[in-house]
Amino acid sequence: MKAKKVLKKIIDKIRLLSHKDRESYLLLYSILGFVPGSLKPYRMAMTHSSSTSGKLGCNERLEFLGDAVLSSVTADFLYSRFRREREGFLSKSRSNLVCRERLNELAVEIGLDRLVREYGAVNQHNNYIYGNALEAFIGAIYIDKGYKHCRTFLLERVFSRLDNIESVVRSDKNYKSRLIEWSQKQHREVSFVVLSEEQRADGTFFVSEVLIDDEPYGRGEGFSKRESQQNAARVAIDRIG
Repeated sequence: MKAKKVLKKIIDKIRLLSHKDRESYLLLYSILGFVPGSLKPYRMAMTHSSSTSGKLGCNERLEFLGDAVLSSVTADFLYSRFRREREGFLSKSRSNLVCRERLNELAVEIGLDRLVREYGAVNQHNNYIYGNALEAFIGAIYIDKGYKHCRTFLLERVFSRLDNIESVVRSDKNYKSRLIEWSQKQHREVSFVVLSEEQRADGTFFVSEVLIDDEPYGRGEGFSKRESQQNAARVAIDRIG
C-alpha cells in the first residue's frame, strides 16, 4: 500500500510538471496533497466579492458551502474521537476547533497564505482573511473532488497539525460566548450594539460596543459584525478579569 502511494505521488508530479499551469497546480498540490481536477474553483475561492462587481464568481458562495462541509467533518471527527462525551461538550468543542482565530492560524500553517498572495484578490484588511479563505477553499475542494476528499484534507492536512486536540477543544477562543456564559452565572445582562457600519472599497467595516447592565465595557472593530463583536467581547473579558 505504501509503495502504491509513493508511485502515485511520482506520477502526480510528472503530470503536474508537464501541465501548462504547472506553477499554480504545484502550489495547490503542496497544500492539498492531491492533484486538483481544475483550477477554476480554487481561483474563485481566493476571489473577494469586491473584485467581481457583484457577480457570482467570488468566494462568498464557496465560504457558505465550505462552512457547511467543515461543520459536518468536524462533527464526525469529534463524535468518533470523544465517544463518552455529551452533546453539549461536542457542540462547544466544534465551536472551539473551527473558530475564526483557529482557522486563521491553521490556514497559514498549511500554506494557504501563499495561495492568497498568488491570486492576490482577497481583501487584505480583513483580520480573518486566511480563515475565510480556508472555508472557501474547502468549498472549492467539495466542488472539485467531493466530500471524501474534503474529509481527507481536513483530517490529514489540517487537524493533524494540532499537537493536542484535547487541549484545543477545551480552550475557548469564542469571546462572545464566554462573556455571555459569564453574564448568566453572574446574573448580569450583556448586549451588543453596532455603533457604525461603513462601506469601504475593500468591504463593510463595523464598529461594535458591548454593554453590561447598560454600561459600556468595550469596543471592537472588524470587516464583519461577528468580528467586531468578538473583539469587543475580548476587551470586556480583559476588563472584568
